[in-house]
Amino acid sequence: QLQLVESGGGLVQPGGSLRLSCAASGFTFDYYALAWFRQAPGKEREEVSCISATSSTNYADSVKGRFTISRDNAKNTVYLQMTSLKPEDTAVYYCAKGYVSFCQPNKYHQWGQGTQVTVST
Repeated sequence: QLQLVESGGGLVQPGGSLRLSCAASGFTFDYYALAWFRQAPGKEREEVSCISATSSTNYADSVKGRFTISRDNAKNTVYLQMTSLKPEDTAVYYCAKGYVSFCQPNKYHQWGQGTQVTVST
């Protein structure tokens, strides 16, 4: 059974940091791209970052320079290290599995349940 389980969300002050984790199972993790998405109330879903099977990365302009995606194939886990957090980063963050080994914009499936990130004073 393919599963993606996000964790690490929480409440953080602007300028703070948070690391999200997505634990994957049920597929050959090493072979696929994975991505982080987020969705805030009243906003469309946004692809935050993706990482290919070879660890090439892409970032949305809104997070570039602040967020870092990485993967640990030995642990079947993808991470999103978030720094310099802003209130507009507040959203539910989801991870998702790609269909192929490389990043394809808006082509992911098998979403996790999401983890809430709230950036506020």
